[in-house]
Amino acid sequence: MNKRRVVVTGMGAVTPIGIGLDNFWEALLNGRNGVEPITKFNTDKFDTRFAAEVKNFNVEDYLDKKEARRLDPFNQYAIVTAIMAMEDSGLSDDGVDKERFGVIYGSGIGGMITLEKQHWLYFENKDPHKISPFFVPMMISDMAAGQISIRFGLKGPNYATTSACATSSHAIADAFILIQRGSADLMMCGGSEAAITEMSIGGFNAMRALSTWNNRYSEASRPFDVERNGFVMGEGAGTLILEEYEHARKRGAKIYVEISGIGLTGDAYHITAPSPNGEGAARSMKAAIQDAGIEPGDVDYINAHGTSTPYNDVTETRAIKSTFGDHAFDLVINSTKSMTGHLLGAAGGVEAIATVLSMMNNKIPPTINLDNPDPECDLNYSAKKVTDKKIKFAISNTFGFGGHNASILFKKTGD
Repeated sequence: MNKRRVVVTGMGAVTPIGIGLDNFWEALLNGRNGVEPITKFNTDKFDTRFAAEVKNFNVEDYLDKKEARRLDPFNQYAIVTAIMAMEDSGLSDDGVDKERFGVIYGSGIGGMITLEKQHWLYFENKDPHKISPFFVPMMISDMAAGQISIRFGLKGPNYATTSACATSSHAIADAFILIQRGSADLMMCGGSEAAITEMSIGGFNAMRALSTWNNRYSEASRPFDVERNGFVMGEGAGTLILEEYEHARKRGAKIYVEISGIGLTGDAYHITAPSPNGEGAARSMKAAIQDAGIEPGDVDYINAHGTSTPYNDVTETRAIKSTFGDHAFDLVINSTKSMTGHLLGAAGGVEAIATVLSMMNNKIPPTINLDNPDPECDLNYSAKKVTDKKIKFAISNTFGFGGHNASILFKKTGD
């Protein structure tokens, strides 16, 4: 049986460096840094006092004020990017079978802001009747998928993914599989995160996972650099619409790129550390290449997981070398986290969009702050400059705590 082809026909992004595709892309090309001191809470007692917050976001530009109040920010970001993706796709209520249009949408942490607020509301009053009736539906991670489905009347497959930093990529992969096997014709997919809170920052500080360069916060997210000392928390959302190729052609849709392969693996090694030498990440990339039916030498560009942590950047580099051999040195690699920070469960969605935009424009944004490459990170990371390169095949990597690895392989269609 011939596999059905799957293409990307709509996208929407809310990020720390820009809201909407045009603003996001312009910021990427200009190496805009989204990292600033945290404004959401008093950080005086915290080891880390900076993050990559979403800026200039007015939810009432998109949603009714009453509706917005009943949504955690992670849900707001998700719905807004879904609205953007629908507009970008040219889809309308006419002529689309809503029973063949589904939603797979994830969040690594979900409504952490709501959880903290309601927690304090209860404990300050010791009265459970103070708890909002919207507490649970505002908090739970699956509600972004549910809210998007309800808003647009999408009655196809509907669920959430949660796999730490690989969350969005797993949502994209699952959506791809469902269209490929014929269970749906269209899928909304991606991820959202709004976890810049006291408990999140404090918790990651306790793990010693975050950078603590409070006096050098604009330089703190520095993937592959010898001075990297932890990731920088980010927030936002990235949403993609995937569509069966002939369905898209029939309605005259704008086609960005095709998804031609996915690789999903598990490290089975450690709750936070990657497997030695990036063995699981290498298998993920190899699986995506095999699934696409191409050779490693066909890949032109990798949007790396590139977290700016001591372990990830070395192991991902080793994984790339293991997967591509000598061709690893011909690849162009970058980490958009150097600008956006790490969006946790939303990272895969936002970085997939960055990968697609790079392919469409044949331009690879810089990895900013890469001043002194780690000797073990000796590949071409598009350091501090835009790289012009024709891109036919590209991979977006995301790897999560718990050993979750996902690689999405995109192909320029030429159609």
